[in-house]
Amino acid sequence: MKSRREFLKQSLLAGAGVSITAMGMPASSYARIMGANDRVNIGLVGFSDRARQTLLPCFFNNNKELNFDIIAVSDIWKRRREEGQAFISKKAGHDIQACVNNDELYKIKDLDAVIIATADFQHAYHTIEAVGQKKDVYCEKPFAETMDDARKALKAVKDSGKIFQVGTQRRSGDSYHAANNFIKEGKFGPITMVEMTWNVNQPGRWRRPELVKEIRQEDTDWTRFLAGRPKDSWDPRKYLEYRLFWPYSSGIFGQWMTHQIDTVHWFTGLKHPRSAVANGGIYMWKDGRKNADTITAVFEYGPENDPTSGFQVQYSSRFSNSAGGVKEMYYSNGGTIDIDKNKISPTGGLTEHEAQEMGMHANLLPEMTLSSGGSSAATGANMGGDPLTNAHVRNWMESVRSRKQGNAPIEAAYSHSIALIMANAAYRTGLKATFDENKQDVIVGGKPFII
Repeated sequence: MKSRREFLKQSLLAGAGVSITAMGMPASSYARIMGANDRVNIGLVGFSDRARQTLLPCFFNNNKELNFDIIAVSDIWKRRREEGQAFISKKAGHDIQACVNNDELYKIKDLDAVIIATADFQHAYHTIEAVGQKKDVYCEKPFAETMDDARKALKAVKDSGKIFQVGTQRRSGDSYHAANNFIKEGKFGPITMVEMTWNVNQPGRWRRPELVKEIRQEDTDWTRFLAGRPKDSWDPRKYLEYRLFWPYSSGIFGQWMTHQIDTVHWFTGLKHPRSAVANGGIYMWKDGRKNADTITAVFEYGPENDPTSGFQVQYSSRFSNSAGGVKEMYYSNGGTIDIDKNKISPTGGLTEHEAQEMGMHANLLPEMTLSSGGSSAATGANMGGDPLTNAHVRNWMESVRSRKQGNAPIEAAYSHSIALIMANAAYRTGLKATFDENKQDVIVGGKPFII
Protein backbone atom coordinates (compact mmCIF):
# COMPACT_ATOMS: atom_id res chain seq x y z
CA MET A 1 0.00 0.00 0.00
CA LYS A 2 1.73 3.14 -1.24
CA SER A 3 1.49 6.50 0.53
CA ARG A 4 0.58 8.30 -2.70
CA ARG A 5 -2.36 5.95 -3.28
CA GLU A 6 -3.53 6.52 0.30
CA PHE A 7 -3.18 10.30 -0.10
CA LEU A 8 -5.24 10.29 -3.28
CA LYS A 9 -7.90 8.11 -1.70
CA GLN A 10 -8.24 10.36 1.33
CA SER A 11 -8.28 13.49 -0.83
CA LEU A 12 -11.09 12.08 -2.97
CA LEU A 13 -13.08 11.09 0.09
CA ALA A 14 -12.57 14.46 1.72
CA GLY A 15 -13.72 16.16 -1.46
CA ALA A 16 -16.85 14.07 -1.38
CA GLY A 17 -17.55 15.08 2.21
CA VAL A 18 -16.59 11.71 3.66
CA SER A 19 -14.39 11.68 6.77
CA ILE A 20 -12.01 8.94 7.87
CA THR A 21 -11.76 8.43 11.60
CA ALA A 22 -8.60 7.57 13.50
CA MET A 23 -9.76 3.98 13.71
CA GLY A 24 -10.17 3.80 9.93
CA MET A 25 -13.28 3.51 7.84
CA PRO A 26 -16.12 1.12 8.67
CA ALA A 27 -15.39 -2.38 7.45
CA SER A 28 -18.51 -2.35 5.27
CA SER A 29 -17.07 0.56 3.33
CA TYR A 30 -13.79 -1.03 2.27
CA ALA A 31 -15.13 -2.99 -0.69
CA ARG A 32 -17.02 0.00 -2.07
CA ILE A 33 -14.11 2.44 -2.25
CA MET A 34 -10.97 0.39 -2.70
CA GLY A 35 -9.84 -0.70 -6.10
CA ALA A 36 -7.02 -2.95 -7.23
CA ASN A 37 -4.50 -0.13 -6.81
CA ASP A 38 -5.34 0.03 -3.09
CA ARG A 39 -4.68 -3.64 -2.46
CA VAL A 40 -2.20 -4.45 0.32
CA ASN A 41 0.23 -7.14 -0.83
CA ILE A 42 1.58 -9.48 1.83
CA GLY A 43 4.55 -11.84 1.97
CA LEU A 44 4.87 -14.72 4.42
CA VAL A 45 8.25 -15.18 6.10
CA GLY A 46 8.42 -18.82 7.21
CA PHE A 47 5.87 -21.46 6.21
CA SER A 48 5.69 -22.93 9.70
CA ASP A 49 2.99 -25.02 11.40
CA ARG A 50 1.76 -21.83 13.07
CA ALA A 51 1.45 -20.11 9.71
CA ARG A 52 -0.33 -23.02 8.03
CA GLN A 53 -2.70 -23.95 10.84
CA THR A 54 -3.61 -20.55 12.26
CA LEU A 55 -2.18 -17.36 10.77
CA LEU A 56 -3.00 -18.02 7.14
CA PRO A 57 -6.57 -19.23 7.82
CA CYS A 58 -7.12 -16.07 9.88
CA PHE A 59 -5.68 -13.93 7.09
CA PHE A 60 -7.96 -15.57 4.52
CA ASN A 61 -10.98 -15.03 6.80
CA ASN A 62 -10.53 -11.29 6.32
CA ASN A 63 -8.45 -10.54 3.23
CA LYS A 64 -11.21 -10.11 0.65
CA GLU A 65 -13.23 -7.70 2.72
CA LEU A 66 -10.17 -5.61 3.63
CA ASN A 67 -8.64 -5.91 0.13
CA PHE A 68 -5.44 -7.72 1.12
CA ASP A 69 -3.64 -10.30 -0.98
CA ILE A 70 -0.71 -12.62 -0.38
CA ILE A 71 1.78 -12.74 -3.22
CA ALA A 72 4.89 -14.52 -1.92
CA VAL A 73 6.33 -16.92 0.63
CA SER A 74 9.94 -17.04 1.79
CA ASP A 75 11.42 -20.13 3.42
CA ILE A 76 15.02 -21.33 3.39
CA TRP A 77 14.02 -25.02 3.43
CA LYS A 78 13.10 -26.23 -0.05
CA ARG A 79 10.34 -28.54 1.20
CA ARG A 80 8.59 -25.88 3.25
CA ARG A 81 8.97 -23.35 0.47
CA GLU A 82 7.29 -25.63 -2.06
CA GLU A 83 4.58 -26.69 0.40
CA GLY A 84 3.91 -23.05 1.23
CA GLN A 85 3.66 -22.05 -2.40
CA ALA A 86 1.16 -24.85 -3.14
CA PHE A 87 -0.92 -24.22 0.02
CA ILE A 88 -1.16 -20.46 -0.39
CA SER A 89 -1.75 -20.54 -4.14
CA LYS A 90 -4.74 -22.80 -3.57
CA LYS A 91 -6.17 -20.57 -0.83
CA ALA A 92 -5.47 -17.32 -2.70
CA GLY A 93 -6.76 -18.60 -6.03
CA HIS A 94 -3.68 -17.52 -7.96
CA ASP A 95 0.02 -18.29 -8.27
CA ILE A 96 2.38 -16.87 -5.66
CA GLN A 97 6.15 -16.45 -5.75
CA ALA A 98 8.34 -18.83 -3.73
CA CYS A 99 11.50 -17.09 -2.49
CA VAL A 100 14.64 -18.97 -1.41
CA ASN A 101 15.37 -16.31 1.22
CA ASN A 102 14.33 -12.85 2.35
CA ASP A 103 16.80 -11.11 0.05
CA GLU A 104 14.74 -12.44 -2.83
CA LEU A 105 11.46 -11.63 -1.08
CA TYR A 106 12.28 -7.97 -0.60
CA LYS A 107 13.13 -7.51 -4.26
CA ILE A 108 9.43 -7.88 -5.07
CA LYS A 109 8.36 -4.38 -6.09
CA ASP A 110 4.75 -4.37 -4.94
CA LEU A 111 5.26 -5.99 -1.52
CA ASP A 112 3.73 -3.87 1.28
CA ALA A 113 3.88 -5.97 4.45
CA VAL A 114 4.96 -9.31 5.89
CA ILE A 115 3.77 -11.88 8.37
CA ILE A 116 6.73 -13.36 10.26
CA ALA A 117 6.27 -16.94 11.49
CA THR A 118 9.84 -18.18 11.83
CA ALA A 119 11.78 -19.75 14.73
CA ASP A 120 11.52 -18.04 18.13
CA PHE A 121 15.03 -16.58 18.17
CA GLN A 122 14.67 -15.18 14.63
CA HIS A 123 11.65 -12.93 15.23
CA ALA A 124 13.50 -9.74 16.21
CA TYR A 125 16.11 -10.36 13.50
CA HIS A 126 13.47 -10.71 10.80
CA THR A 127 11.54 -7.70 12.12
CA ILE A 128 14.62 -5.50 11.82
CA GLU A 129 15.08 -6.79 8.29
CA ALA A 130 11.45 -6.11 7.33
CA VAL A 131 11.08 -2.57 8.67
CA GLY A 132 14.48 -1.78 7.15
CA GLN A 133 12.83 -2.64 3.85
CA LYS A 134 9.92 -0.33 4.75
CA LYS A 135 7.37 -3.12 5.27
CA ASP A 136 4.63 -3.28 7.87
CA VAL A 137 4.95 -6.32 10.12
CA TYR A 138 2.86 -8.90 11.94
CA CYS A 139 5.34 -10.92 13.99
CA GLU A 140 4.78 -14.05 16.04
CA LYS A 141 5.85 -14.10 19.67
CA PRO A 142 8.16 -14.36 21.55
CA PHE A 143 9.58 -11.16 20.16
CA ALA A 144 13.15 -11.33 21.48
CA GLU A 145 15.10 -13.64 23.78
CA THR A 146 18.15 -11.43 24.30
CA MET A 147 18.15 -7.76 25.31
CA ASP A 148 20.54 -6.96 22.47
CA ASP A 149 17.97 -8.25 19.97
CA ALA A 150 15.12 -6.51 21.81
CA ARG A 151 16.83 -3.10 21.96
CA LYS A 152 17.88 -3.17 18.30
CA ALA A 153 14.43 -4.26 17.11
CA LEU A 154 12.63 -1.67 19.25
CA LYS A 155 14.78 1.10 17.76
CA ALA A 156 14.38 -0.21 14.21
CA VAL A 157 10.59 -0.35 14.41
CA LYS A 158 10.21 3.05 16.07
CA ASP A 159 12.63 4.71 13.64
CA SER A 160 10.81 3.20 10.68
CA GLY A 161 7.34 4.45 11.59
CA LYS A 162 5.88 1.24 10.17
CA ILE A 163 2.86 -0.58 11.54
CA PHE A 164 3.94 -3.44 13.82
CA GLN A 165 1.87 -6.01 15.69
CA VAL A 166 3.25 -8.82 17.86
CA GLY A 167 1.25 -12.04 18.12
CA THR A 168 0.10 -11.83 21.74
CA GLN A 169 -3.50 -12.24 20.67
CA ARG A 170 -5.06 -11.91 24.11
CA ARG A 171 -4.90 -8.17 23.43
CA SER A 172 -7.68 -8.61 20.88
CA GLY A 173 -10.02 -10.60 23.15
CA ASP A 174 -13.22 -9.08 24.51
CA SER A 175 -12.88 -10.71 27.94
CA TYR A 176 -9.32 -9.41 28.27
CA HIS A 177 -10.42 -5.90 27.29
CA ALA A 178 -13.20 -6.14 29.90
CA ALA A 179 -10.70 -7.21 32.58
CA ASN A 180 -8.34 -4.40 31.58
CA ASN A 181 -11.11 -1.82 31.83
CA PHE A 182 -12.37 -3.16 35.18
CA ILE A 183 -8.87 -2.90 36.67
CA LYS A 184 -7.95 0.44 35.07
CA GLU A 185 -11.21 2.02 36.27
CA GLY A 186 -10.27 1.15 39.86
CA LYS A 187 -13.18 -1.24 40.39
CA PHE A 188 -10.95 -4.21 41.18
CA GLY A 189 -8.68 -2.45 43.66
CA PRO A 190 -4.91 -2.89 43.85
CA ILE A 191 -3.68 -6.23 42.51
CA THR A 192 -2.22 -8.32 45.32
CA MET A 193 -1.25 -11.48 43.43
CA VAL A 194 -1.44 -13.07 39.98
CA GLU A 195 -1.28 -16.82 39.40
CA MET A 196 -0.76 -18.29 35.94
CA THR A 197 -0.47 -21.91 34.83
CA TRP A 198 -0.05 -23.70 31.50
CA ASN A 199 -0.03 -27.48 31.93
CA VAL A 200 -0.08 -30.22 29.29
CA ASN A 201 0.77 -33.92 29.11
CA GLN A 202 2.27 -34.08 25.65
CA PRO A 203 5.54 -35.98 25.10
CA GLY A 204 5.33 -35.05 21.42
CA ARG A 205 4.94 -31.31 22.00
CA TRP A 206 7.41 -29.45 19.76
CA ARG A 207 8.83 -32.76 18.48
CA ARG A 208 9.13 -33.49 14.73
CA PRO A 209 10.79 -36.95 14.61
CA GLU A 210 9.67 -37.87 11.09
CA LEU A 211 10.72 -34.55 9.59
CA VAL A 212 14.06 -34.76 11.41
CA LYS A 213 14.72 -38.00 9.54
CA GLU A 214 13.86 -36.43 6.18
CA ILE A 215 15.51 -33.00 6.18
CA ARG A 216 18.91 -32.69 4.50
CA GLN A 217 21.37 -29.87 5.07
CA GLU A 218 21.81 -29.28 1.34
CA ASP A 219 18.08 -28.49 1.04
CA THR A 220 18.23 -25.55 3.40
CA ASP A 221 20.54 -22.71 4.51
CA TRP A 222 21.93 -23.44 7.97
CA THR A 223 23.96 -20.23 8.09
CA ARG A 224 20.89 -18.10 7.48
CA PHE A 225 18.96 -20.17 10.01
CA LEU A 226 21.42 -19.19 12.76
CA ALA A 227 20.48 -15.52 12.20
CA GLY A 228 23.16 -14.09 14.43
CA ARG A 229 23.34 -16.89 16.98
CA PRO A 230 26.82 -18.32 17.74
CA LYS A 231 28.30 -20.55 15.06
CA ASP A 232 27.07 -24.13 15.42
CA SER A 233 27.30 -27.34 13.44
CA TRP A 234 24.31 -28.63 11.45
CA ASP A 235 21.69 -30.30 13.62
CA PRO A 236 18.29 -31.21 12.15
CA ARG A 237 16.75 -31.35 15.63
CA LYS A 238 17.81 -27.78 16.40
CA TYR A 239 16.41 -26.72 13.04
CA LEU A 240 13.02 -28.43 13.35
CA GLU A 241 12.63 -28.85 17.12
CA TYR A 242 14.23 -25.53 18.06
CA ARG A 243 11.77 -24.93 20.93
CA LEU A 244 13.52 -27.72 22.85
CA PHE A 245 16.98 -26.19 22.52
CA TRP A 246 18.57 -23.11 24.04
CA PRO A 247 19.71 -20.64 22.64
CA TYR A 248 17.25 -21.15 19.77
CA SER A 249 14.30 -20.89 22.13
CA SER A 250 13.59 -20.61 25.84
CA GLY A 251 10.83 -23.18 25.42
CA ILE A 252 8.01 -22.83 27.92
CA PHE A 253 8.90 -19.26 28.90
CA GLY A 254 9.00 -18.00 25.33
CA GLN A 255 6.12 -19.98 23.91
CA TRP A 256 3.56 -19.78 26.70
CA MET A 257 4.54 -17.42 29.47
CA THR A 258 4.87 -14.45 27.11
CA HIS A 259 1.13 -14.61 26.34
CA GLN A 260 0.13 -14.48 29.99
CA ILE A 261 2.77 -12.11 31.35
CA ASP A 262 1.81 -9.67 28.59
CA THR A 263 -1.61 -9.23 30.20
CA VAL A 264 0.07 -8.11 33.45
CA HIS A 265 1.84 -5.30 31.61
CA TRP A 266 -1.32 -4.36 29.76
CA PHE A 267 -3.65 -4.35 32.78
CA THR A 268 -1.25 -2.47 35.08
CA GLY A 269 0.70 -0.19 32.75
CA LEU A 270 3.93 -1.53 34.25
CA LYS A 271 6.64 -2.11 31.66
CA HIS A 272 8.52 -5.00 33.28
CA PRO A 273 9.06 -6.87 36.56
CA ARG A 274 11.26 -5.50 39.33
CA SER A 275 12.78 -8.93 39.88
CA ALA A 276 12.49 -12.58 38.89
CA VAL A 277 13.53 -15.94 40.34
CA ALA A 278 13.00 -19.30 38.66
CA ASN A 279 13.58 -23.02 39.04
CA GLY A 280 12.84 -26.13 37.02
CA GLY A 281 14.36 -28.91 34.99
CA ILE A 282 13.97 -31.83 32.62
CA TYR A 283 12.23 -34.21 34.98
CA MET A 284 10.14 -36.36 32.65
CA TRP A 285 11.04 -36.31 28.96
CA LYS A 286 14.67 -37.42 28.66
CA ASP A 287 14.87 -37.08 24.89
CA GLY A 288 17.96 -34.92 24.50
CA ARG A 289 16.16 -31.59 24.92
CA LYS A 290 17.92 -28.71 26.68
CA ASN A 291 14.88 -26.67 27.73
CA ALA A 292 12.91 -27.55 30.86
CA ASP A 293 9.79 -29.71 30.77
CA THR A 294 8.72 -28.34 34.18
CA ILE A 295 9.37 -24.80 35.35
CA THR A 296 8.21 -22.10 37.77
CA ALA A 297 9.02 -18.40 37.83
CA VAL A 298 8.08 -15.84 40.46
CA PHE A 299 8.13 -12.14 39.58
CA GLU A 300 7.79 -9.03 41.68
CA TYR A 301 6.03 -6.08 40.06
CA GLY A 302 5.55 -2.56 41.30
CA PRO A 303 6.65 1.05 40.92
CA GLU A 304 10.42 1.44 40.71
CA ASN A 305 10.32 4.40 43.09
CA ASP A 306 8.34 2.56 45.77
CA PRO A 307 9.81 -0.88 46.59
CA THR A 308 7.40 -1.30 49.52
CA SER A 309 4.37 -1.57 47.20
CA GLY A 310 3.58 -3.99 44.43
CA PHE A 311 2.49 -7.57 43.93
CA GLN A 312 3.76 -10.99 43.00
CA VAL A 313 3.18 -12.97 39.80
CA GLN A 314 3.63 -16.74 39.94
CA TYR A 315 3.93 -18.65 36.70
CA SER A 316 4.19 -22.44 36.48
CA SER A 317 4.08 -24.95 33.65
CA ARG A 318 4.67 -28.65 33.11
CA PHE A 319 4.65 -31.14 30.26
CA SER A 320 4.04 -34.25 32.37
CA ASN A 321 0.50 -33.76 33.76
CA SER A 322 -2.26 -31.61 32.32
CA ALA A 323 -4.26 -31.11 35.55
CA GLY A 324 -5.07 -27.44 36.04
CA GLY A 325 -4.77 -26.66 32.34
CA VAL A 326 -4.35 -23.03 31.42
CA LYS A 327 -5.35 -20.49 34.06
CA GLU A 328 -5.01 -16.75 34.62
CA MET A 329 -6.10 -15.59 38.06
CA TYR A 330 -5.92 -12.00 39.31
CA TYR A 331 -6.45 -11.36 43.02
CA SER A 332 -7.27 -8.23 44.99
CA ASN A 333 -8.42 -7.71 48.57
CA GLY A 334 -11.98 -7.71 47.28
CA GLY A 335 -12.03 -10.85 45.17
CA THR A 336 -10.85 -12.54 42.00
CA ILE A 337 -10.79 -12.19 38.24
CA ASP A 338 -10.76 -15.64 36.64
CA ILE A 339 -10.15 -14.94 32.97
CA ASP A 340 -10.31 -18.63 32.05
CA LYS A 341 -13.89 -18.75 33.36
CA ASN A 342 -14.72 -15.23 32.16
CA LYS A 343 -15.77 -14.27 35.72
CA ILE A 344 -15.32 -11.57 38.32
CA SER A 345 -16.26 -12.81 41.79
CA PRO A 346 -15.94 -12.01 45.52
CA THR A 347 -14.01 -15.28 45.96
CA GLY A 348 -11.29 -14.75 48.55
CA GLY A 349 -12.36 -11.17 49.28
CA LEU A 350 -12.46 -9.61 52.75
CA THR A 351 -15.64 -10.80 54.49
CA GLU A 352 -17.61 -8.92 57.13
CA HIS A 353 -16.62 -11.43 59.82
CA GLU A 354 -12.90 -11.09 59.14
CA ALA A 355 -13.12 -7.32 58.73
CA GLN A 356 -14.96 -6.67 62.00
CA GLU A 357 -12.21 -8.26 64.06
CA MET A 358 -9.95 -5.40 62.97
CA GLY A 359 -12.60 -2.66 62.99
CA MET A 360 -12.84 -2.70 59.21
CA HIS A 361 -15.62 -3.17 56.67
CA ALA A 362 -16.13 -6.00 54.22
CA ASN A 363 -14.59 -5.52 50.79
CA LEU A 364 -16.26 -7.84 48.31
CA LEU A 365 -16.50 -7.59 44.55
CA PRO A 366 -19.79 -8.28 42.77
CA GLU A 367 -20.40 -11.57 40.98
CA MET A 368 -20.38 -10.78 37.27
CA THR A 369 -19.38 -11.98 33.82
CA LEU A 370 -16.40 -10.26 32.23
CA SER A 371 -17.71 -10.27 28.68
CA SER A 372 -20.46 -11.84 26.63
CA GLY A 373 -17.93 -12.84 23.98
CA GLY A 374 -14.51 -14.44 24.10
CA SER A 375 -12.91 -12.37 21.36
CA SER A 376 -13.55 -9.49 19.06
CA ALA A 377 -16.09 -10.46 16.44
CA ALA A 378 -14.84 -11.18 12.95
CA THR A 379 -16.94 -10.85 9.87
CA GLY A 380 -17.16 -13.37 7.10
CA ALA A 381 -17.13 -17.14 7.19
CA ASN A 382 -14.72 -18.69 9.67
CA MET A 383 -12.39 -20.78 7.53
CA GLY A 384 -10.11 -21.84 10.34
CA GLY A 385 -7.65 -20.50 12.89
CA ASP A 386 -8.95 -19.51 16.33
CA PRO A 387 -11.17 -16.60 17.37
CA LEU A 388 -8.54 -14.68 19.33
CA THR A 389 -5.90 -14.91 16.60
CA ASN A 390 -8.50 -14.14 13.96
CA ALA A 391 -9.43 -10.93 15.79
CA HIS A 392 -5.75 -10.09 16.28
CA VAL A 393 -4.74 -10.61 12.65
CA ARG A 394 -7.75 -8.58 11.55
CA ASN A 395 -6.80 -5.80 13.96
CA TRP A 396 -3.36 -5.66 12.35
CA MET A 397 -4.86 -5.56 8.85
CA GLU A 398 -7.15 -2.70 9.87
CA SER A 399 -4.15 -0.92 11.41
CA VAL A 400 -2.26 -1.19 8.13
CA ARG A 401 -5.27 0.49 6.53
CA SER A 402 -5.78 3.23 9.12
CA ARG A 403 -2.03 3.78 9.83
CA LYS A 404 -2.81 3.70 13.54
CA GLN A 405 -0.88 1.18 15.66
CA GLY A 406 -2.97 -1.78 16.75
CA ASN A 407 -3.63 -3.70 19.93
CA ALA A 408 -0.10 -5.12 20.43
CA PRO A 409 2.48 -2.55 19.29
CA ILE A 410 6.26 -2.71 19.55
CA GLU A 411 6.22 -1.46 23.16
CA ALA A 412 4.17 -4.51 24.19
CA ALA A 413 6.62 -6.78 22.39
CA TYR A 414 9.57 -5.13 24.12
CA SER A 415 7.95 -5.44 27.56
CA HIS A 416 7.14 -9.15 27.29
CA SER A 417 10.70 -9.70 26.04
CA ILE A 418 12.13 -8.14 29.21
CA ALA A 419 10.05 -10.41 31.46
CA LEU A 420 10.96 -13.42 29.34
CA ILE A 421 14.69 -12.66 29.47
CA MET A 422 14.55 -12.01 33.22
CA ALA A 423 12.88 -15.38 33.83
CA ASN A 424 15.34 -17.15 31.56
CA ALA A 425 18.32 -15.43 33.19
CA ALA A 426 17.10 -16.45 36.65
CA TYR A 427 16.51 -20.05 35.59
CA ARG A 428 19.82 -20.48 33.80
CA THR A 429 21.99 -18.87 36.49
CA GLY A 430 20.08 -19.77 39.66
CA LEU A 431 20.26 -16.10 40.67
CA LYS A 432 17.70 -13.36 41.12
CA ALA A 433 17.35 -11.27 37.96
CA THR A 434 16.64 -7.54 38.02
CA PHE A 435 16.36 -4.86 35.36
CA ASP A 436 18.63 -1.85 34.92
CA GLU A 437 16.29 0.90 33.73
CA ASN A 438 19.08 3.22 32.60
CA LYS A 439 20.98 0.64 30.55
CA GLN A 440 17.86 -1.31 29.55
CA ASP A 441 19.54 -4.56 30.52
CA VAL A 442 18.70 -7.68 32.52
CA ILE A 443 21.12 -8.06 35.43
CA VAL A 444 22.15 -11.26 37.25
CA GLY A 445 25.05 -11.43 39.72
CA GLY A 446 25.81 -7.77 39.08
CA LYS A 447 26.35 -8.33 35.35
CA PRO A 448 24.21 -8.18 32.20
CA PHE A 449 22.80 -11.56 31.17
CA ILE A 450 24.36 -12.63 27.87
CA ILE A 451 23.90 -15.99 26.11
